[in-house]
Amino acid sequence: MTRRFELTDAQWEQIAPLLPPQKPRTGRPAEDHRQVLNGMLWILRTGAPWEDLPARYGAVGTVSSRFYRWRKAGVFDRVLQRLQAQADARGDLDWDLHFVDATVVRAHQHAAGARRSGAIGGEATVEGMGEALGRSQGGFSTKLHLRAEGGGKPITAVLTAGERHEQFALEALMDKGAVPRQGRGRPRLRPRRTAGDRGYSSPPARRRLRQRRIEPVIPTRKDQLRQFDFDKAAYRERNKVERLIGRLKQYRRIATRYEKRAANYLAMVTLGMTMLWLT
Repeated sequence: MTRRFELTDAQWEQIAPLLPPQKPRTGRPAEDHRQVLNGMLWILRTGAPWEDLPARYGAVGTVSSRFYRWRKAGVFDRVLQRLQAQADARGDLDWDLHFVDATVVRAHQHAAGARRSGAIGGEATVEGMGEALGRSQGGFSTKLHLRAEGGGKPITAVLTAGERHEQFALEALMDKGAVPRQGRGRPRLRPRRTAGDRGYSSPPARRRLRQRRIEPVIPTRKDQLRQFDFDKAAYRERNKVERLIGRLKQYRRIATRYEKRAANYLAMVTLGMTMLWLT
């Protein structure tokens, strides 16, 4: 019987071929990938510390070390990318209109204190943003920037410090998340149009989109001298990315940041995005 938070048989059949090969059981038996991944999902959904992981998922050190090893090896990114490629091949990934938005994530006190010598840069954040921690009106926080395809499924995510403006991560959002095509052909990266709220209404943001041959679907702020026309019907669909943020924040490990390293927090976000492609 499948427990709450765990992969269903159908989901496991879809994701199992995308994981690293299971090591042969020589010597001490290795924990099964499905069992370990279910342990990661329990942590993701509950937000509990690794030390509270139920024994049915195996040793805490085994599950956590495999999480960190897979993150460093790029396993989570590749699984998400391949699920997106499969959806694209089925025609289930909409490239006509994408959506961008951002949300502030409160950082728990345990997220502070990462050693500066181990700080990462462009791997998980906008380059130069270090561990993507800062102070905003909500206190110590990280800002999670998301791009969704036309159906509301996640394409990619970028982290910045909580006080940074949405426009700061726009280029990174549009330059990440390439989806490989099955067979020949370059990976698909950019949609025909991108919708964002008035926070993306500045001339530089519009220019960055047009430089990438992307049509902005962005309303103009009242304090701007030049008023731009935009597709109002397409803009009304922007609630899809807002609903996406809500679905991701049902995972407590995403709704609150507990990880010291931005790369580890982004891996949690990627795991959550992956689950949305499985359902």
